[in-house]
Amino acid sequence: MSASLRRASRAAALVALAVLAGCTEPLYVIPREDAIPADAVKMIPEMDTWPPILHDSAGWEQPVPMPGPVNTAGAEDSPFITLDGQWFFFFFTPDVQVPANEQLYDGCTGIYWSQRETDGWTEPERVVLCDDVSLDGCEFTHGDTLWFCSVRTGNYREIDLYWAVLRDGKWTDWRNAGHQLNVEHGVGESHITTDGRRMYTARSAGAGGHGGMDLWKLDRNSAGWDPPENLGSVVNGPGNENLPFVSSDGSELWFTANSRISEPGPALYRCVAIDSGTGWSEPEEIVSRFAGEPCLDDEGNIYFTHHYYTGTDPIQMIEADIYVCYRR
Repeated sequence: MSASLRRASRAAALVALAVLAGCTEPLYVIPREDAIPADAVKMIPEMDTWPPILHDSAGWEQPVPMPGPVNTAGAEDSPFITLDGQWFFFFFTPDVQVPANEQLYDGCTGIYWSQRETDGWTEPERVVLCDDVSLDGCEFTHGDTLWFCSVRTGNYREIDLYWAVLRDGKWTDWRNAGHQLNVEHGVGESHITTDGRRMYTARSAGAGGHGGMDLWKLDRNSAGWDPPENLGSVVNGPGNENLPFVSSDGSELWFTANSRISEPGPALYRCVAIDSGTGWSEPEEIVSRFAGEPCLDDEGNIYFTHHYYTGTDPIQMIEADIYVCYRR
């Protein structure tokens, strides 16, 4: 049995004991460095077979790994930075080879956050969002509310959208986002505009869609949210469009989809608002080669996930880091 599987087995046993004992406190949190397998390889750009490629060097500097203590030999994913650039959130799992059903019990996989200091970033801390077993990710904030996806007991679906509020420096009062969003509207990974009036989400294309996953918008009303409206064929292609992000001024829509210029893996795309904000321009591929989940701060710096893969066939994921393209 590998070290990672032994660790997952021990974690599962601890969870089982806690549940039998009627534990209602957060079960346990294992430090990231203790959960990463001893034989894990920490990748650096010089070792990367498929480094990310920037297609707009006039707008941004070349992509580089995010500085500070965020990146490890484990997998950092799903980045989100607050508009003021002061708080950074991400998803972490110590071993990409461990399946999600075992990550649920490892005491480490989940959402983390770090605060900017004058000389860098603080050591990331786990954001505990359940008194029981859960697997949380795809997070974003809107004001003092943290929205996130979760696998846990009591869901309407396998993965539901949840939210929590910030009180005294802790994310608390977590609760399911409700039947309307999770069942009636079937939202996926989402982002809410700065004014709180519109949600962009990824969901199955369905009838009238354009193939795979499409991007949709929902407007807020007095009773919650209007039914989703497909963004149309200008934005959505025959593949999978996912992981939307909208700039704070509403002028740019960013998302992830497979490369449309024959680069391997997913890429980052940008659309610009047109027709007085009622539509979007043709998507422009900004960063290619295993790049995904874009988000921007108010300075226009792009943060995204870069997955490292082997160069052999079939290729295999090694780990993942958070990268950044700084605005020129």
